[in-house]
Amino acid sequence: MSSGNDCQPQNLTKPALGEREAAELVDRVFGLKVSWIRSLPSYDDQNFHVRVSAEGADEYVLKITNSEDSQQPDLIEVQTQAMMFLSAEGFPSATPYLTKDGNIMSLESGGTGPGSKKYMVRLLTYLPGTPVAKITTNAQILYEIGRLAASMDKVLSEKFQHPSVKSLHRDQFIWNLANVPLLDQYIYALGQNKYRVVVEQVIEQFKGKVIPKLSSFRACINHGDLNDHNILVDFSSASLENPQYRVSGILDFSDMSYGYYVFEVAIAIMYMMIESPDPLSVGGHVLAGFESILPLMAEERGALFLLVSGRFAQSLVIAAHTALLYPENKEYLTITSKTGWKHLMTMFEVGQEAVEKMWFETAQAYTHHAPA
Repeated sequence: MSSGNDCQPQNLTKPALGEREAAELVDRVFGLKVSWIRSLPSYDDQNFHVRVSAEGADEYVLKITNSEDSQQPDLIEVQTQAMMFLSAEGFPSATPYLTKDGNIMSLESGGTGPGSKKYMVRLLTYLPGTPVAKITTNAQILYEIGRLAASMDKVLSEKFQHPSVKSLHRDQFIWNLANVPLLDQYIYALGQNKYRVVVEQVIEQFKGKVIPKLSSFRACINHGDLNDHNILVDFSSASLENPQYRVSGILDFSDMSYGYYVFEVAIAIMYMMIESPDPLSVGGHVLAGFESILPLMAEERGALFLLVSGRFAQSLVIAAHTALLYPENKEYLTITSKTGWKHLMTMFEVGQEAVEKMWFETAQAYTHHAPA
């Protein structure tokens, strides 16, 4: 759910190509004839699922980046190269289909006339699977998602190299978890209600208890958006009573930035809570998977509750702000809000001590009986 490299969420123009224009773009830029195309939901970019008239009926996602982010080619280049790197390392990540000129992306005009916007265009392999949002999660897949989050950040931080990797230092990026204090500028969008009071508490506690400790956290490259729509799964066993899943796809690297390992697990916990019928129990299973690869230090564990709360605040405040700007896309923009507010309020009603106790005891139980 990217929103530019500065602290202005949604201060941009979302592409608005029709299906025919998108199909013509695929032909002109990539030299492929489209046989079938449909629009995919998106936050601030524009995505199309396309099938091309080629042997094997190959499927792709045409990704048209918003006009603001398109002005940062180095950043998009690094994100795309990271996807290619992860795919080569065995992660289920998309890879780009090269343009007719042999490039991984192309800057294209989104209209005619002097005021037309420029959009960066990529054609990515289509990954099969079902979004986590569409399944009933269980302990097994939550553990796997935690393990995936740690493995991905670890290999990116230890092995990924690129001349423009410094572009991932996005100090004012509104979706970086370190930037929860920037929400002060957008909290007006909530109006005056009980929800705003809780978000104000989150921001103030974050400033006082998390920001001073950032220097003690272990730094890394974060995917930054392991939400329930960006992780695809398929069945690894057909048991209806106890389905086993495996991750078949990792989507949307547009929120990649330098951050901290604990950020990734907090973000994953928050998004896995969204659709869960027992949201407070989720954290322990995700944490156990993460810590099977990267055990957290005491300072990192101590910040986890406020980091999860901070991500709820980011998602809810930015969605409210953006929905005011783009009311026609409100349903998609506020998808997290339907249960997000309820879960954040529950976390604060139950309290940090009790929630942490639940998470940590669940994670501890895995050390005695780790999943196969």
